Amino acid sequence: MANILDIRRRIRSVINTRQITRAMKMVSAAKLRRAQERALAARPYAQMLTNVLKSLVSRVELYDPLTGELRHPLLAQRPESNVLFIVVTGDKGLAGAFNTNILKAATRFLDSKKDKNVEIEAIGRKGRDFLKRRYPVAEPRAADSKEGSGVALIGEHIGVLNKLEYSMVSGIADRVVERYSNEAIDSVYLVYNEFKSVIAQRLVVEKILPIEHIGTAEVSQAEDMTLEEKQRAIEAAKGTGVGLRPKDTRDIDAAAEKFATAPVDYIYEQPPEELFRSLLPKYVKIEIFRGLMESVAAEHAARMTAMDAASNNATDMIDSLTLAMNRARQAKITKEIIEIVSGAAAS
Repeated sequence: MANILDIRRRIRSVINTRQITRAMKMVSAAKLRRAQERALAARPYAQMLTNVLKSLVSRVELYDPLTGELRHPLLAQRPESNVLFIVVTGDKGLAGAFNTNILKAATRFLDSKKDKNVEIEAIGRKGRDFLKRRYPVAEPRAADSKEGSGVALIGEHIGVLNKLEYSMVSGIADRVVERYSNEAIDSVYLVYNEFKSVIAQRLVVEKILPIEHIGTAEVSQAEDMTLEEKQRAIEAAKGTGVGLRPKDTRDIDAAAEKFATAPVDYIYEQPPEELFRSLLPKYVKIEIFRGLMESVAAEHAARMTAMDAASNNATDMIDSLTLAMNRARQAKITKEIIEIVSGAAAS
């Protein structure tokens, strides 16, 4: 049986660990609340941009009447030979299966595109480390390149999610839009955690380009939370001030959609065609920025749940060690009593 002093030392160690995990849980809960507020604050701009584009679609001829070609390259549909895949993971661990699930979804997607030339942009240290060990690092493919099929890591962005800024995401999106417009790539996919609330989130692979339906996400793969994961998230959110359900914005959404569906003829300062060409790249940027914001919130939610589970496990371990210590102490006392009684009987 273990020494009582060793058991006490282990109990103190586990108590210290529990204090750390509880603190990390509360920090993640605070960051989650801020991430939710930030995502909600950015929603009106994205919504109005989408509605303006929907309004412009009904007033702009998408095809040139003379050439029959699309007026904007981001709407062009091409055979999918060269694919750009953006993988969004976290920079840190201690978030349960958050990063692992994203990388599993990324692997499934890559397996489904074995006959394509796939280029990967990794956002987050965990995804970068995983993909760098499995695929070669290469330069972005040129538009006139005739290389065969394969998978390569062409870009990595570390620390972007620690302090997410639109200007930083805009730079990434500008390069994506430019490469698609130059026909260096034929499609763009984004894998991330779609976050609505602690119990309403799912892992999705979303098709960003080409744009098929403005305002409608083109989801290629989706994986919802299990009932067990939802239950753990509910338990972790208790006492943290984190809302379990997304805010009800149906009235606001309905009012905003009236802009695109109202039977009136809006007068724009710029020609509708010119406005449409300039706003469509911004729509792509907003879609990528939204995915990153939701991924940040999902990571904080996953870390909050993981730290709550770690704290509960530490409590169970303390109880188990305390029971073992009491048994060891009782056994020691019993042994001493037996020795005393045996000595007295012998004399």
